[in-house]
Amino acid sequence: MNHPLLNQRERLWLYLVVWALFAGVLTILVGAPSGGWPVALALTLPLGLLFAILCLGSWYPCRTLPLATTSNRTLVASHGGAAVISALLWVVAGSLWARLLGRASSFAEARALYADKRMLFFVVGMLAYLLAVAVHYLLLAVEESRIAEAQALELEVLAREAELKALKAQLDPHFLFNSLNSVSSLCGSDPEAARAMTVDLASFLRASLGVAQNKSIPLVRELELIASYLAIERVRYGDRLLPVEEVDRSCLDIAVPPLLLQPLVENAVRHGIAHLVAGGEIWVKVSRLVEEGQADRVRLTVDNECDPHRPRTAGGGIGLANVRRRLRLLYGGDARLTLRDMGRRFRVTIELPA
Repeated sequence: MNHPLLNQRERLWLYLVVWALFAGVLTILVGAPSGGWPVALALTLPLGLLFAILCLGSWYPCRTLPLATTSNRTLVASHGGAAVISALLWVVAGSLWARLLGRASSFAEARALYADKRMLFFVVGMLAYLLAVAVHYLLLAVEESRIAEAQALELEVLAREAELKALKAQLDPHFLFNSLNSVSSLCGSDPEAARAMTVDLASFLRASLGVAQNKSIPLVRELELIASYLAIERVRYGDRLLPVEEVDRSCLDIAVPPLLLQPLVENAVRHGIAHLVAGGEIWVKVSRLVEEGQADRVRLTVDNECDPHRPRTAGGGIGLANVRRRLRLLYGGDARLTLRDMGRRFRVTIELPA
């Protein structure tokens, strides 16, 4: 994350204007007792600009020590220590500047004036640094809120893309042609099977269009969608496609993103079973992970047989990349997707908070 003041010109100018006002107040504090306004102005204005630059650096410890995850003791020690060090550096720089300024006859009393106000500079420096810390934490909160909004928007866009992709897959000419051709061929030989396939196709189209509009759905609905899809594919592949389901019934009500497992099962059919002469099994497994002292998690697994000699795309291809991205946006580091290529079998495992 870039510095929120340095990468936006308007904010930087506003920051400098505020510090100019700060320098003006400091000039009044320094010059009021003696009335030496020109000397006080020449002394405080450059020092105010210098300390404004020093305080820009408070952004980096603020970013390293977020308020939500850092203890109060660490925050006080870190920022308090940084404030003391910054104020001391400012006082030393002020002494050097006062000595240099005092060489000019017009500002001969600058050194004595600064020596009299050194403690004032130290206290003001500490308070100004801590104020800069508070401002940077506020900017951090604004930036994090903006990032969260951007991620929410990105997630919404991804959900719409998933819906469009699902619609495209459902209306794919090859998919519809093969399915309707299977229905047509069954009408004469097995009308009951043709009717069942027509119902399965309609159910699949209706269900997949409906769930894509939701942010989350019960796991049981996702499994129903997969079962509907596999029922259609079984008409095409017959006994070559053997779906097997192992589901912990206690997980059926868990909320999951819509169309989460659907692309994994499609990949298992298209890139696995479709290339095996004898076909094979597709396992869909759902289990609950219970660890002492931790929140329950659910494990979703799609495991299929595949041709060990057929080359695989590194990382699993676009479908898996989209699933992984959705998990990252929805759950951050709380969700995990892993791939395991075992030659004759390919396994995709997803772990989510339950």
